[in-house]
Amino acid sequence: MDVRQLGEEEVERPSPAVPVAPVPTALPAVVPPARPATSRAKRALDLVVVLVTAPVVLVVGLVTALVVLVTSGRPVLFAHERVGLGGRTFRMYKFRTMRPEAERLLEADPLLMQEYVENGYKLPAEVDQRITRVGRFLRRSSLDELPQWLNVLAGHMSVVGPRPVVPAEIENYGAHRDAYLSVRPGITGAWQVNGRSTVDYPERVAIDAEYVRSWSLWRDLAILLRTPVAVITARGAH
Repeated sequence: MDVRQLGEEEVERPSPAVPVAPVPTALPAVVPPARPATSRAKRALDLVVVLVTAPVVLVVGLVTALVVLVTSGRPVLFAHERVGLGGRTFRMYKFRTMRPEAERLLEADPLLMQEYVENGYKLPAEVDQRITRVGRFLRRSSLDELPQWLNVLAGHMSVVGPRPVVPAEIENYGAHRDAYLSVRPGITGAWQVNGRSTVDYPERVAIDAEYVRSWSLWRDLAILLRTPVAVITARGAH
């Protein structure tokens, strides 16, 4: 969670510090939260998962940060605007996996930009020359997503939920837009364990909408148990 840095997969902006998206704003219509977003049990599960995994995440995260720094310099982290609960946007963090001039390269090639938008705001890794060698490994292993633990602690994301999307992607949800905006996006989720980037719109929308409608804590636990297999097999990860 592809000229992928705008969708799992976002466009990276060069900066001497951590690149950041615009100041968070709100989409025109604020949607009231659904049951998953108001469940204390779900929030408790988020915090328990973060705390239990913290030692491993910290060690692996520090090693990953060092590798990114040594192989491609600063910044190590990348922050990008995503749509959260109620339509409010937030800055989602990842380890940087692209060259610093990634956005400029994309904007300079109209055909590449068109392919990027038509492909769900990402590019196949094999044609995206902006991704660094280390970045390709980080994406396939999902290690680039470790900083999102910070987003979970801040309450912007849940451990389990729909895939985080950029504001431009919301129109793809059509009649299911409110369902998506009524919950927090997740680090993992039904879409992530069912193929990730191999699943395109509108199937992706249907998966997210069904998750919101049929949510239960047991389903979150089931998705968590399936996540390690999805990460190891790297199905749909690029």
